[in-house]
Amino acid sequence: MLSRIIWGARVSITVGFGAVGLSVLLAMSVGVLSAYFGGAFDLFVQRLVDVWISFPAVVLLVSLVAVIGPGLWSVTFALGVLLAPGTSRVIRGAVIGMRHLPYMEAARCLGAGHARVIARHVLPNVFAPVVVLATVQLGTAILAESTLSFLGYGVPPPFPAWGAMLSGTGRMFMLQSPWLSIWPGLAISAAVFGFNMLGDALRDVLDPRLRGTSARMRG
Repeated sequence: MLSRIIWGARVSITVGFGAVGLSVLLAMSVGVLSAYFGGAFDLFVQRLVDVWISFPAVVLLVSLVAVIGPGLWSVTFALGVLLAPGTSRVIRGAVIGMRHLPYMEAARCLGAGHARVIARHVLPNVFAPVVVLATVQLGTAILAESTLSFLGYGVPPPFPAWGAMLSGTGRMFMLQSPWLSIWPGLAISAAVFGFNMLGDALRDVLDPRLRGTSARMRG
């Protein structure tokens, strides 16, 4: 049981980091470009994001995995696509707030092109909220991967996955051997809780508005 939980952690962490990396890449591309150029382009992209968000999460996730086929990277891809639209909205809001700031106008007046302005001024200023969102999404990705594995659409055997351990022998022998369900469930809860706490701590460190508040609370 211990060896399967440890190996299942490798599967969950791989899927979590891969899905969050893909999600952040898609979200930054959509959110930054949509907010920076604005106008009709922003309106069109945001309506596509609305359609993207409107699909039920579990149905969309199961449908993508069913089309692509179960496997480690297909689950990672499906989760990355699912997590991207919400993050893109947050990034878009942050970019809209800085689009007309003086240093942005100064860069344009000095002749900087769109690519240079985005790379030198926009992306560094949205880095902190993106890191916090990515850390929180790690817990969401691990929980979603466990859900898929529990339903039978996750990483196929012989790879041990925490959700599959709950669905197979854990569910069949729950009354006779409750530890078959207890330990995988505790592993999922601990991983999700740990990444959520990490995201909260990173928010306190990276958000300058919260640094003074944290110091006063500790004092």
